[in-house]
Amino acid sequence: MADKIATRAAYGDAIVELAAAHPELVVLDADLSSATMTKKFSQTYPARFLNMGIAEANMMGVAAGLATCGKKPFASTFAMFAAGRAFEQVRNSIAYPHLNVKVVGSHGGLSVGEDGATHQCCEDFATMRSIPGMVVCCPCDANEMRQAVQALVEYDGPAYLRLGRAAVEDVTASLPGYAFKLGEGAVLRDGGDVTIAAVGGMVQEALKAADLLKGEGVDARVIDMHTVKPLDEALVLKAAKETGAIVTTEEHNIIGGLGSAVADYLAGVYPVPVVRHGVNDEFGRSGKAAEVLEAYGLTAVGIVEKVRAALALKR
Repeated sequence: MADKIATRAAYGDAIVELAAAHPELVVLDADLSSATMTKKFSQTYPARFLNMGIAEANMMGVAAGLATCGKKPFASTFAMFAAGRAFEQVRNSIAYPHLNVKVVGSHGGLSVGEDGATHQCCEDFATMRSIPGMVVCCPCDANEMRQAVQALVEYDGPAYLRLGRAAVEDVTASLPGYAFKLGEGAVLRDGGDVTIAAVGGMVQEALKAADLLKGEGVDARVIDMHTVKPLDEALVLKAAKETGAIVTTEEHNIIGGLGSAVADYLAGVYPVPVVRHGVNDEFGRSGKAAEVLEAYGLTAVGIVEKVRAALALKR
């Protein structure tokens, strides 16, 4: 695999690369440009960058105003502030009038590490999913992030994009003909015994889990469900019919995220066992990212355990 790159770094590069072809693209940040990786954009296109200070709610309002003037704002801050502190402004000022604003939440999930529970946002998928008309996207690696940013620049409407702090392995660049499409999950590995639907950094762990399961004689399908909303219902239904059980895995609370989206959908159309793997409705803690993920079971081994539970439920 290629060198590890954080998806936030890929985001920072992508917005600079796309800016020349999209003069209407503007970037806002809440005094975190070194962390969200918008600093390069601020240096390259200073007239199109707005540092709004530690005032996230105001930043969303300004982004909404810019959108009404034909701009394509990307409003960047930590996920906890974008999806938490500024929720009302995102809902009422951006989503309600269906404005073309991209809300970018960096440092999502437990892999924020040492920043601790207050900054380890594991609720952002849930809050953003609950807003009518809001697209929710979380790419798994640098290649997918670059393609996702381009897709979001071209998409006309409100969207939430989660970035990760930790460097991760690139698993999509080596796939022949891989192309990111909003709302369409990607099958990274086929299998007939069970499906593992993953999002963000858990995609890499899902692929490792599939390798471990192969040693147990279990043929696992792995789906990269980068778009949590709108959910690729056709792909989920196909997986449910062909494999008979689904495990979802996410660096997010098991309530309200990908697991909830998959379970909600299948319950009404084709009920099969759906086992959710993620943060078990609790807050995070401070520590090195890898150790925190290990403590919460967000590893390939943790996924394998959930797969065994799902297989036991199959009829």
